[in-house]
Amino acid sequence: MAPEAELNVELREKTGKGVARKLRAAGKIPAVVYGKGLEPKNIVVDPRQLEDAIAGEAGWNTLLTLRGANGLEGKVVVLKEADLHPLRREMICADFHVINLQEKSTFMVPVHIVGTAAGQKMGGSLQLIRHELEVSCLPGDVPQALEINVSALEIGDTIHIEEVKAPENVELVFDVNFTVVTVVGHKAADDADSSEEEEGAAE
Repeated sequence: MAPEAELNVELREKTGKGVARKLRAAGKIPAVVYGKGLEPKNIVVDPRQLEDAIAGEAGWNTLLTLRGANGLEGKVVVLKEADLHPLRREMICADFHVINLQEKSTFMVPVHIVGTAAGQKMGGSLQLIRHELEVSCLPGDVPQALEINVSALEIGDTIHIEEVKAPENVELVFDVNFTVVTVVGHKAADDADSSEEEEGAAE
């Protein structure tokens, strides 16, 4: 089962940058709730309570039950988007999507590596290409992570999305059989680092 938490919210009638500044000065942030069959609702959220609610391993996939606002009381949502202050990295606004617990939806789930690759013991480098993978399932079946055992991987080996095993009742969503994890030798790893440095210098 996906972790659950409650989130106190208030409806807000006014919008705009001035309103948003006043809310942030008061320790709150503006947010929007939207979903199938629901007219978007402008709300006010305590960012600290929200951050505490999504602080667990499930992160943004935590099912949040809204409390305190007419028309939204008891609605279950997930955090879909959040903007952070560029310097302070504090949450400054958020969007929530209403979830139907009886219908499948898509979620981004983090990848957790299990074990140490055989190629690493021979001097290779493990590279996690995709840190999150998209899945389709009922909200209550969202896994906290997708575990990938890399123990058997030698230098040059890869694991593609088709080889990743999802839990029961969970389906991986993809169009192309892309690489998720690979083990490379020192030269390949050094070349990749040099390429990144050159791109950074060019920018």
